[in-house]
Amino acid sequence: MSADSLLSFLKPQLGREIHVGSWLTITQERVDRFAEVTGDVQWIHTDPERAAKESPYRATIAHGYLTLSLLPCLTESNHPDFFQKNYPGMKLRVNYGVNKVRFPSPVLVGSRIRARTLLERAERVGEAVQISYRITVEIEGNDKPACVAESLVRVYP
Repeated sequence: MSADSLLSFLKPQLGREIHVGSWLTITQERVDRFAEVTGDVQWIHTDPERAAKESPYRATIAHGYLTLSLLPCLTESNHPDFFQKNYPGMKLRVNYGVNKVRFPSPVLVGSRIRARTLLERAERVGEAVQISYRITVEIEGNDKPACVAESLVRVYP
C-alpha cells in the first residue's frame, strides 16, 4: 500500500473514535518501579502510609508521566493486529511526538484506567503519512480523565 492509499483508507475514519482499550489496574509495584527508573521518588507516589495521612488524595498516586508512558499499552498500538488493521500494507510506524498533554485528574493507586483513541488528522509528509490521534485516558468511576494528549505518529510504506 502506498502513502496515498493509506490516506484514502483513513479518510472515512477522521473525527471518529477508532479504539477503546482494555482496563488496566495501576498497582503500587508499577508506580514504585517507574519511580526507581525515573528517579522521581516523591512520597506522594511511593509512600502509601504517609500519603494516607498527608496527601489530599489520601492514597499514593501514579506519576503523570507514568500514565503518559503507558499509552502504547493502553491503546494496544504496538500489537501486530492493531498495526495491520489500522495501517494495512505499511512497514513501519514511529512516534513523532506528543502535543498538548494534560493531566486533569490524578490516578490513585488501585484505580483502573483505559484509553480512548480518536483519529484527528492524517496528512502526507514526504514518503510517510503523519497521523494525529487524540488519546483520552479515563479513570473508572471518575468524570475527569487522567490524561489527554495529542499523539503524532508517522507511518511509512
